[in-house]
Amino acid sequence: MRQPTIRDVAEHAGVSKSLVSLVLRGSGQVRPEKREAVLRAVRELGYRPNTAARSLSEQRTRTVGVLLHDLRNPWFVDLLDGLNSLLHAGGLHMLLADARLNRRTGQDPTGPFLDLRADGLVVVGTLPDPAGLEPVAERVPVVVAGAREPVPPGVDTVAGDDEQGARLATGHLIGLGHRRIAHIAGYGAVGALRRRGFETTAAAHGLAATARVEPSDMTEEGGYRAAVRLLGRPDRPTAVFAVNDTAAVGALSAAEELGLNAPGDVSVVGYDDTSVARLRHVWLTTVDNAAHEVGRRAARRLLDRLAGARGAGEVQLCAPGLRVRGTTGPPRLTG
Repeated sequence: MRQPTIRDVAEHAGVSKSLVSLVLRGSGQVRPEKREAVLRAVRELGYRPNTAARSLSEQRTRTVGVLLHDLRNPWFVDLLDGLNSLLHAGGLHMLLADARLNRRTGQDPTGPFLDLRADGLVVVGTLPDPAGLEPVAERVPVVVAGAREPVPPGVDTVAGDDEQGARLATGHLIGLGHRRIAHIAGYGAVGALRRRGFETTAAAHGLAATARVEPSDMTEEGGYRAAVRLLGRPDRPTAVFAVNDTAAVGALSAAEELGLNAPGDVSVVGYDDTSVARLRHVWLTTVDNAAHEVGRRAARRLLDRLAGARGAGEVQLCAPGLRVRGTTGPPRLTG
């Protein structure tokens, strides 16, 4: 069966081919009744635009590459939802790739997007070599979302305010009465900012001498091992602030194995407010890192660049919020 063409749509709607093209491009120059006639003809005929031909004529593919630091990270889900909602409204489609997998296979993580002639690139999370984005940024607009490492000129960054979020988490524990607080730290610029927020807040309340920092690789296993080291001390902390929710879940597992319960024996706070934190049997107090808003702002910045915005790269920070749930409470009087 022959596929309907744009000429068929025009004849069915009683309009010109050029007017059909305007409607399909989302132009605001078409009268409502004409637009409705075209859209009705599209539905009735089952017409689908020839995307390849359209890309050739516009010199655009209407695709955006999205390079994830690690596809397994649950925090990316809300960010991608915010990113995709705005890109879709702008007529763009996402192409996803896992940078971790590409590194393991020795592939250039950005190369496939350039081969597919993507109109732009959004990098989600921390890449080991942000400077490697420079050749890509010379060809297409690039936005980094959720990371704070230095980026090449012209690359925009959208992220949560990690230092402020850490201050919220630490201040919450201090407000509950905890005086021996530990931080399971992470790596990279994000890890450093969250650690700084913890340490400056503890110091501001006279708790620098009792504040402990234990490094981790930001995984559940890393959080578990760090918590075992912390909670096995004679002067164990009464509260633990983990660099992310994944490490916090590991800390909860360590506490349980050591015969401790949260929040009775040890309070635990995570970071990112992932879906894991909202599971009823976890119900983790955590910092909402505004992932959905980070995604939306990253999409908005990319759309602005695609529309012709020029200038130096900008850094936009989204305000975090504290989500108090079931893993934090006052310390025991004997603690």
